[in-house]
Amino acid sequence: MTTAAGATPSELRVAQQMCERARRWTQPALREAVARLPGPLAAAGAYQFGWQHSYGPEGPGRASDEVDEVPEAASPAGADSGKAVRPALVYLAAEALGAPAERAVPGAVAVELVHNFTLVHDDITDGDATRRGRPALWRQFGVGPALLAGDGLHVLAMDALLRRRDERSAVAAALLNRALIATMYGQVRDLGFVQRPWAGPEAVSVAEYRAAARGKTGALLACAAALGAVLAGGLPRQVARFAAFGRHMGVAFQCADDILGLWGDRQRTGKPVGDDLLQARKTIPVLLALTADTPASARLRDLLTRAETPLNREALPGVLELIGEAGGEEATRREAEHQTALALRMLAAVPMSAETRARFAAMAAYLTRRGS
Repeated sequence: MTTAAGATPSELRVAQQMCERARRWTQPALREAVARLPGPLAAAGAYQFGWQHSYGPEGPGRASDEVDEVPEAASPAGADSGKAVRPALVYLAAEALGAPAERAVPGAVAVELVHNFTLVHDDITDGDATRRGRPALWRQFGVGPALLAGDGLHVLAMDALLRRRDERSAVAAALLNRALIATMYGQVRDLGFVQRPWAGPEAVSVAEYRAAARGKTGALLACAAALGAVLAGGLPRQVARFAAFGRHMGVAFQCADDILGLWGDRQRTGKPVGDDLLQARKTIPVLLALTADTPASARLRDLLTRAETPLNREALPGVLELIGEAGGEEATRREAEHQTALALRMLAAVPMSAETRARFAAMAAYLTRRGS
């Protein structure tokens, strides 16, 4: 995906450096937490994070220390076992309020554990067979072990926040719990959209899409930024502003993700292009293309609503071309830019250094203009 106007190479480089820094600061405690999963679930957790390639010939029942390990530099999954975006937001919010990085580590660990918990369950409910360019956890270990490993990551996330047993940790745990409730509702809405038609009075509206994205994607980004503020000792109104930043960025991030799902490079995204369309997921480029008053929009609507000829992979190139011709991709980029502007506006009233404010802008650019 090409870099959009407004995102400079310098901004993207700064954001990538912050993510790498967050990964470095978080990984020791994260590995320690995942190792606490019982028996073979520790191997499943290590596989999910890209630290280990797979279980060996004796199957998933082997002890976690016997799993065939692949050095991070050599493993496709290890090289990108998640971009550490959410931990980076935790540290950045804490930094904005003047707190040292070590104070934010429990929050960074918790959001990374919970993010992967949601990915494990997402892949099962969506039937996605690949994640980060290799078999999804449920395909590699089975649905049952994957569900248990995902649930274990959730429990460990709460434990990471509550271990300090102080007032901040209790508030942080409550924040994370509310974020998970919002994520659950967002996921339910998103799943429900699949059953609804592409056109007519029952069609999914763009407003409904935004509401689902604020939960499905925005809730955890909001939680990450808010956790950093809470652990730094921020005031309630400051915490609320960091959370609002994350919710808007969630919609922007989902817009970018939907573009990648339709036009991304499979070698970089690790997922087949166009699967969202084949599974009737109501992504925003298609919704916006269908609302355009153009001949291309009318042809697209006709193709997607023909009951006698369901969409197949052979028809995908033509459908994708119509979505682009109807302005779906360009309108989605504008929506992402609008949500990003709203997100940064939420932080305007929070005192912080110019350097830290620029880092938030760089992270916002990275979230919406990445290639995978």
